[in-house]
Amino acid sequence: MNNISLLTFPQIKDPRGNLSFIEYPQHIPFEIKRIYYIYDISEGAERGAHGHKKLEQVIIPLSGSFDLTLDDGHTRKTFSLKKPWQGLYIPPMMWRDLNNFSSGSVCLVLASDVYKEEDYYRDYKDFLNDVNG
Repeated sequence: MNNISLLTFPQIKDPRGNLSFIEYPQHIPFEIKRIYYIYDISEGAERGAHGHKKLEQVIIPLSGSFDLTLDDGHTRKTFSLKKPWQGLYIPPMMWRDLNNFSSGSVCLVLASDVYKEEDYYRDYKDFLNDVNG
């Protein structure tokens, strides 16, 4: 859990609307190779429920709020994300669950690599077996 970090991105405040930006390597610890976002999330829906072997991610609540629970195989910790100028850095070998989405929330994910199914843990028991060797 020590490698997880809450990143704060620059904010340019303006009466017409605020702006934040993210640049590599100043603001995130990896080069972005994939960006995706989750939206139109049904009330009570849960997302995630997987882990990654090598992939690094930063998860940002662009709109609304949601909870992100991370599990390293030994400890679980829940983060409430609600500020669009902050993102949570998630290192490899971390199980993640997202839930408690507010209405209209948008979850942006910055990833260190393109989609590779072989990098995923879809079964929590498989994840635990690799974590605990």
